[in-house]
Parts: sequence; structure tokens; C-alpha cells
Amino acid sequence: MADYFTHFSCLIDVGSPDKAARALALFQELRAADQDADDPEVAGFVIARQDAPEGSSLWIHDDDHGDVEAVIRFVLRLAEDLNLTGLWGFQYSLTCSRPRLDASGGGAHAIDLGARKSIGWSSTQEWLAAALNGEDIDA
Repeated sequence: MADYFTHFSCLIDVGSPDKAARALALFQELRAADQDADDPEVAGFVIARQDAPEGSSLWIHDDDHGDVEAVIRFVLRLAEDLNLTGLWGFQYSLTCSRPRLDASGGGAHAIDLGARKSIGWSSTQEWLAAALNGEDIDA
């Protein structure tokens, strides 16, 4: 039996040590609420302060079951709660414990924190399919 994994590791700078502390508290609050939830809000990743305790950067990375969509939801929630602005994004990889066709790949997401929305994403699988079909692609 093969096991499939989604991996990511990224930083988000929330602007101040106070905001970093608030972000960590929100994550812990949501994680506690998820214990009884059928559809957990912050499953699939963990966060930690990167430059503790005076830093404002948070390290977000996958846990046993990386969930890209959960990261996006949480970062958009942080943007709203902490009034974050600017652009932010992250990459992810898809891997498998055994050789399988279409079991490797990855992608990236870009988010406009001020507008509170995703502004684009890319998938290596879709890019490769387009390139092999002779479609005009940006390199």
C-alpha cells in the first residue's frame, strides 16, 4: 500500500511580535475547537514563531497530513483578524511512499492579503499536461 503526502514549509511575516503572539493564540484556539469538529479548520499543518520571542515571522509547515487549503483558509483569517496587507505565497510538493504514476508533483499559491483573496495558483501536473499538448505556456 502506498502513502501519499503533501509537504510545504513557508514563512509569513505578520508585522510585529504582538501580532505573531495573537496568530499563535488563534491557531491554538482553532486547533482546540477542531477536536470535536467533523471538518477541522486548521488540520494538516502546524505553526511556530520563527524568531522567538521577539520575531514577527511564523513558520507554517505540514504535519502528518499536509492540507494546502487549510493553510490558505488560516492565512486569509489571519489577514482579516490582523489587518495584514501585501502579497504572500507558498509552494507545496506532492510525494508518495512508493513509485506510482502521477504521484509526484506540486504547485504554488499566491494570495493578496489586503484583498483577502487568492490571486493565482499553479500546478505542475496541469502545466506539464498543457506543455505536452502544445499549448502556449509561460516558462
